[in-house]
Amino acid sequence: MATPRIIRRFAFQALYQLDAVPDAEVEQIRASIDSADDLKPAEVDKALTLARDAFEHRADADSEITKLAPEWPIHRQPAVDRALLRLAYYEMTRGTTPPKAAVSEAVKLAKEFSTEKSPAFVNAILDKLLKKVLEENPSAAQVPTTGSEEG
Repeated sequence: MATPRIIRRFAFQALYQLDAVPDAEVEQIRASIDSADDLKPAEVDKALTLARDAFEHRADADSEITKLAPEWPIHRQPAVDRALLRLAYYEMTRGTTPPKAAVSEAVKLAKEFSTEKSPAFVNAILDKLLKKVLEENPSAAQVPTTGSEEG
């Protein structure tokens, strides 16, 4: 069984591709991503659903990210960072992932897939978002983990 980290990683890769080729078919994305992690079809579906949902809410994420980092508008961000920020935004604001876990996982993925400066950039923006999310919904810090959101 795939860990949430592996599913999130796959979702990030799919989201990156959706951003690069918005009209890409899900099956094209499914086929193009390395599935060396031996994901089961249901796990792949879960990752693709997460990616599609984050992509559908990208305007909300982009608006919030632009407010938090006006000197780095979405179009100036590396595509990898943009995908990570959108995914983390979606996870943090939908209420099923502990916001701190979403931040931590995004930073880890930035270390693995992006530039040397990206982890600090992603962390800085998501830290601002985390404060806002927790201010608006203090109980979000108490979202129970079921073992499904660990890294």
